[in-house]
Formats: sequence, C-alpha cells, structure tokens
Amino acid sequence: MTRADTLDGTPAGGHTRLSAGVLTADLTRLAAQLEVLHGTDCWAHIDVMDGQFCPTLTFGAPIIKAVAACGVPADAHLMVQEPRQILPEVVAAGPRVVTVHAEATKHLHRTLQELTALRAEQPEDRQLIRGVGLNPGSPVELLEPVLELTDFVLVLAVNPGWGGQRPAANTRRRVDAVRELAAALGQQVLVGVDGGVTLANAAQMAGWGLDVIVSGSAIYDGKDPAGNLAKMLAQLAAASGDPNHGGA
Repeated sequence: MTRADTLDGTPAGGHTRLSAGVLTADLTRLAAQLEVLHGTDCWAHIDVMDGQFCPTLTFGAPIIKAVAACGVPADAHLMVQEPRQILPEVVAAGPRVVTVHAEATKHLHRTLQELTALRAEQPEDRQLIRGVGLNPGSPVELLEPVLELTDFVLVLAVNPGWGGQRPAANTRRRVDAVRELAAALGQQVLVGVDGGVTLANAAQMAGWGLDVIVSGSAIYDGKDPAGNLAKMLAQLAAASGDPNHGGA
C-alpha cells in the first residue's frame, strides 16, 4: 500500500479525483450549493488568497470551517504570504487538505514541519493531507528538500489570481517531472493540476494520470452546478475507464 492509498483512499493508478472550486459558488447559499457534491468522492477546493501573494483577495478559515461543516472534504489552497502565520486556525477549521506554496515563504521546510506537527494533533480519523503548490514559473526542483514532508503536489497550470488564462504549455512536462523526482527519491505523493480546467479539456488532463484535478469555475458557473458536475465526472470516468467514477 502506498502513501497515496493510505491518505486518499484512491488506489495507485486509479481514477482522478475532482476538487471543485467554490470561489464562484453562491456563498449566501453555501450549504445548498455544496449539496451537489454529496454522494461523490469530490473535494471542495477553497482558494484562500491574501491580495499579496497574488492580486486577488478572497476568504479564510471561516469559509473552510463552513465547507467542512457541510460534510464535504475541504481542500484548502493557501495562496498567501508566509502561510505559517495562519496554519493553526486553518487546520483547526477542519480541512482534509492544506496546500501551501513553495514561493510564498522563505522557510518552506519549517512551514511543512509545523503543518506536520499540527496534523499530529488531529483526531486519528482525520489524517490531514499536506500539499505544496508550484506556480508555472517555479522549478520542480524546489520540491526536492521537502518531498518527504509532502503528501500532495499541486502543479498550477496558470498564474494564480488572474482569471481567464489558458493552461501553460509546460504543464504536462512539469507533472511528469514531479513524478520522476518523487520516484528518484523513493517518495509516494499525490499529483494534481489546478488552473484552466474546463469541460473541454478535463478528460485530456486526467489522461496524464493525475490523482486530483481542480476545477476553478467549471462547476459553479452560476447556471447549472449539478449538470456541470455530472458532465465533468463523466469525462473523468471516460479518461480512467471507470464507469462508477465519482460515486461515494
């Protein structure tokens, strides 16, 4: 059994899990909006932005707590400067995943050590997944010193904070480079992609063998979240060859 099996419940070589971005959901009806994710194995992806690491200002631990309270695994993506400062309140909010950015701190190793210590304080039935995010312009080699403290690598296909971008052309190469680095170091990590994911390209990206794919606004587009989710899961199922993909 690999680390990915233990942490994620997804067999090695299994299907691609969807993490549905809630940034564009109707937050005044959050519980109702999240209903579409119940009965699936999807996560709810929460973009925590501080307006400094990237130009957008969004939300923090209270929204993470609200999502977790709705019974959907919360995937907290911290796009903030020096995330160590907010890790205690973020972890206390109850997320399934906490991802910090390699570029956001001078002390990435220390940040992941502190995240690991906070994970150890959690109940045994909530084994937190520790993630590291990499922007399109950052070298994959930044992961080498910290991979043993990492469960999940999130490869960004766009620069965070700017909408409407197409996935960077180097994204698949970077995904492959992460896997090669992990194999060389004898480490098992989940690998995901975030940015530029649409109903038109999700199946192609899932075909790269991703463990997780993040949809920024493809599900919650203000029109038909349930229909969008069904289409996205069908695409991921077709890519994995699993007709039951996405079910609980």
